[in-house]
Amino acid sequence: MTTGLFTHEHCTRHDMGDWHPESPARLAAIMDYLKASGLLSELEEHEAVHVSREALARAHPESYLAALDKLHPPEGLSWADPDTALNIYTLDAAARAAGGAVAAVKAVLAGSLANAFCAVRPPGHHAEPARGMGFCLLNNAAVGARYAQRLGYARVMVADFDVHHGNGTQAAFYEDDSVFYFSTHEYPHYPGTGAAGERGVGRGAGFTRNVPLSAGAGDAALRQAWEETFRADAGAFSPDCCIVSAGYDLHEGDPLADLAVSDEGVRGIVRSILESCAGIPVVFALEGGYHLATLARCVGLTVEELLR
Repeated sequence: MTTGLFTHEHCTRHDMGDWHPESPARLAAIMDYLKASGLLSELEEHEAVHVSREALARAHPESYLAALDKLHPPEGLSWADPDTALNIYTLDAAARAAGGAVAAVKAVLAGSLANAFCAVRPPGHHAEPARGMGFCLLNNAAVGARYAQRLGYARVMVADFDVHHGNGTQAAFYEDDSVFYFSTHEYPHYPGTGAAGERGVGRGAGFTRNVPLSAGAGDAALRQAWEETFRADAGAFSPDCCIVSAGYDLHEGDPLADLAVSDEGVRGIVRSILESCAGIPVVFALEGGYHLATLARCVGLTVEELLR
């Protein structure tokens, strides 16, 4: 078994304008790097197929999906929020991004792949069950987690190292004790959620862990969070599988945030997740990362760790 790469060229057709940091060039940079480094030849490539409406409906209400359909523009752009636009290809790309997560989960859980990386866009972790925002329309990690549960993997860990808090993923599982959401992120920063006291409510109390970090935090702070806190939470929760929201905008080279994490710091996070979740299926799904060279390089080192 090897590592799977799930992607599709249609994910590059979603384009919110030349000025927008969440651009088609992000995927192009990743694929160019994987080819140039020789890593692509070690991966088993799969198309990110369209997600089914049934799979989406486990994470998003039908009323929201219908509202998204109405936002589809016949030309130009329409806007879900001030940061999040749709062109005529966006819903196709979003369906493939969520579908890539579902297909990766299915393949890894079936044992045909050791693990997987989904190089897809638009990203997903800011998409709440009934609201798109922050460059995100469908929550790829949440859709993947619910699909894993449909396949019988009752306890799912969602690990999120994007520099921005995944408010959408947290909202999806905040009252749920079957999904543990763990996030490190710069705080206070967009979207303003993710304080340490946000731990879940009702049945979900204690099944959310936020580790907010101040601007300037670097490798040492992230190492402690992922090697110690995440490892302890994963051990106590004992998940059946893990889905990772892989956001590379925590890197010191990224223009949209203020953490100071190095390449080796990112590698350490990835390695900590894989070691803490050894023996269970793990799927990574791309979130942020807006300095193209840094993004591509960090995806490459993530793939190196997955191939180990």
